[in-house]
Amino acid sequence: MATLYYFYDPMCSWCWGYKPVAAQLFKSLPEDVTLVKVLGGLAPDSDVPMPAAQQQAVAGYWREISALLGTRFNHDFWTQCKPRRSTYPACRAVIAADLQSTVGAVSAADAMNDAIQRAYYLRAMNPSNIDTLQALAAELGLDEQRFSDDLASAAVEAELQRQLAFARMAPDRGYPSLALSREQEGEQGEPGRVLVSVQQDYQSAQATLDHLQELRAAPVS
Repeated sequence: MATLYYFYDPMCSWCWGYKPVAAQLFKSLPEDVTLVKVLGGLAPDSDVPMPAAQQQAVAGYWREISALLGTRFNHDFWTQCKPRRSTYPACRAVIAADLQSTVGAVSAADAMNDAIQRAYYLRAMNPSNIDTLQALAAELGLDEQRFSDDLASAAVEAELQRQLAFARMAPDRGYPSLALSREQEGEQGEPGRVLVSVQQDYQSAQATLDHLQELRAAPVS
């Protein structure tokens, strides 16, 4: 068995652009490869409005991604919302949703991540705001009171910090990124596990699948 880690943030625009290829990749993984998604937390809690220069920079990333990948963005967000550089609330929302099992055929965590991305990039809603996240939970049919309680709970915060700490161990900084966990002999000769960077192609799932095969076939050093 092998584990493929996917490091992401619900409010990462490149994660939104990568989403179609990521979905294809995840469906095509070999049966003996386990997928684990890890929240990276791009930006901590903040009530400070995003400076105009930073707004222009992020809006520029949206245009770049759209030109490269054809990804849709609703640029009304920048005039209809008050952006803040704060993604931790959205990350907590994914964890809080995950405590409620599934929404239809998908995990509640994946459903919430998808809802946050669509709200942010297509509906000009601000997922940095708690009321936006609560509205999305209601739309998904989650238990709204439980979601609100969990969102502010110590347990969800502890899980977020655990995932953030693990994300800092990723071989590639920035999101999205992929890493394979594999055995490797340590300095004292004892076996251990190490995270190895996996090639990521924003336009091809096959490139990643090929690299995974190469990594798994390579001898352990």
